[in-house]
Amino acid sequence: MRTNETKTRAGFTLAELMVVIVIIGLLATLVVPNVVRRLFAATRATAEANIMTIAQALDSYAVENMGRYPDTLEALVTPDENGHTFLNRETVPTDPWGQPYVYEPPSGGRKLNVISYGKDTAPGGEGDDADITYEALRNK
Repeated sequence: MRTNETKTRAGFTLAELMVVIVIIGLLATLVVPNVVRRLFAATRATAEANIMTIAQALDSYAVENMGRYPDTLEALVTPDENGHTFLNRETVPTDPWGQPYVYEPPSGGRKLNVISYGKDTAPGGEGDDADITYEALRNK
């Protein structure tokens, strides 16, 4: 004799799966923009810190060279006769976007400037693409 036993199946219905997918999608739309914004802020803060470090090394170079600033940033990583360098690195750092920092030595009354062209790697720009300059950081 057979009894009427209903087999119960383990699993989820299509409706349950769709609800979960919608919830995950909503969470992603809230979380991802915040994460991206914070990552960009951290990248920009890294560039600012590097610029400040390079500018301090340039000032140290000038102090030890009777007020004369170097012509290029390479002078900061080239050992002097005592093996001393002004940046504790073997090469001049690049900005977080992989581009070299631009150095403008002081001349004609203009103060020194160190520049990262930002995310777009081109001069100018606004928002995420704005240049990061020592001149602007100095005036904060």
